[in-house]
Amino acid sequence: MSRLYVVATPIGNLEDVSARALRVLGEVSAIAAEDTRVTSRLLARHGIHKPMLSYRAPVERRGLPRVLGALDEGDVALVSDAGTPTVSDPGQA
Repeated sequence: MSRLYVVATPIGNLEDVSARALRVLGEVSAIAAEDTRVTSRLLARHGIHKPMLSYRAPVERRGLPRVLGALDEGDVALVSDAGTPTVSDPGQA
């Protein structure tokens, strides 16, 4: 059974990321990102190369089925541009 990891990302400095977050991002099959451009900078900084899919506002109707499809293939990490998705996310209103 696949798992969906909710992974906190740094607010500001790309070095302020936990070892656990880096481990999970390196181990999952795919990463669901709010904005793949922002997440790709974090991943590149830490040498992580994984397939990414976007779930942000204009594409979220298409994004959810893609995230669920990726879960059929393996574990997925859910990240936002900064903070913890849906919990402590500076971009959420």
